[in-house]
Amino acid sequence: MSNLVAAIDLGTTKVVCLIGEKTASGVNILAMSQMPSKGVSRGEVVNIKQVMDSMLPTIREVEEKSGQKIHEVYVGIAGQNIRCEQSNDQTIRVNPDELISQKEIDVITEKMYGAFCQGGEEVLHAIPQSYNIDDFMGITEPVGMIGKTISSNFKLFIGKKASATFSNHVITRANLKLRELILEPLASAKAILSEEEMEVGVAMVDIGGGTTDLLIIQDGIIRHTAVIPFGGNSITEDIRMGCGISSKQAEALKISQGVCMSSRASEKKNIVISGFNGRENKQISSKLLASIIEARVSEIFEAVDYEIEKSGYKGVLKAGLVITGGTSLLPTIGSLAAMITGLETRLAAPDSATGAIDINQPALSTAVGLAIMGLENMEKHNLKGCTTPVNPQEES
Repeated sequence: MSNLVAAIDLGTTKVVCLIGEKTASGVNILAMSQMPSKGVSRGEVVNIKQVMDSMLPTIREVEEKSGQKIHEVYVGIAGQNIRCEQSNDQTIRVNPDELISQKEIDVITEKMYGAFCQGGEEVLHAIPQSYNIDDFMGITEPVGMIGKTISSNFKLFIGKKASATFSNHVITRANLKLRELILEPLASAKAILSEEEMEVGVAMVDIGGGTTDLLIIQDGIIRHTAVIPFGGNSITEDIRMGCGISSKQAEALKISQGVCMSSRASEKKNIVISGFNGRENKQISSKLLASIIEARVSEIFEAVDYEIEKSGYKGVLKAGLVITGGTSLLPTIGSLAAMITGLETRLAAPDSATGAIDINQPALSTAVGLAIMGLENMEKHNLKGCTTPVNPQEES
């Protein structure tokens, strides 16, 4: 059991910890725990102690369920300040007649992480788009070619240094080692998108509690990303304000009675909300609730559509829109998204993960994707597993 991966998703509304192993069909989740999150705002760690209070119980529970002690973890990073920029590099080769090696390409990629950023920012991920090898243009697989010059085209995903630093502080204070920070939309995409979708062009939308992540992939290459500063919590807050109820009541109402299109809500149906501390019950119409939800969800997908148009790839997204995240469970959200963006839409949950628990949930796409990417990283770099058995005699 020395090849197990451990991953933690520090979300705005929940913390998820899990341990998994590679299987022929994807990843098998041996143990998972989640609990409400505190100290995370719009995808960014802001209060280390509060995050610790949420995270430590999930780690302990996963260790108890699996019989494994976690030492290192793959952790997701997100936040409304993450942005995407284009960058280029040119390398003159000393021995142009030698075959281009993977090591050469890795050195070029690593150099991009030192690209100049604005104050307080750093490159989180450097994703190659294409290479020009002398007169051969638009190459995606340069290893094995020969040439004098390698011109590289990259997409850089840039975020605040403080976000990465705070996430690292949380992990180290839990007596764990951070193996890698992974951009959360990359993880979600890994868990829910097919090879065919990524080849023909797809826009993935992950609606979290604090933010909505957009990732555009075409020809198997990540082309654009954006973070929209609204998510499921924004919908809940709108219901709270519009109906004059508590946040807890608004969240329960959203989950049990929410619909994204007011045209699908009944004109005659009223919803009874129990009063608290001796107050009388309150009634609101199903139509009013739906109109409140529709306004905010429409705003989210209008922002998504704007970003897709800005990327220049809208016309080639033959696989359309794929929506995930807990908010994707709201009825009629797919129909509303399709109406606003004009793209074919499907709702998605991780489908390559198995386990004794129900892991195939849209809200767990990021956590499962972190495990998948962690396992790929371990295999690529020949790394040992992230855990050890609690009882050494259990080691096989």
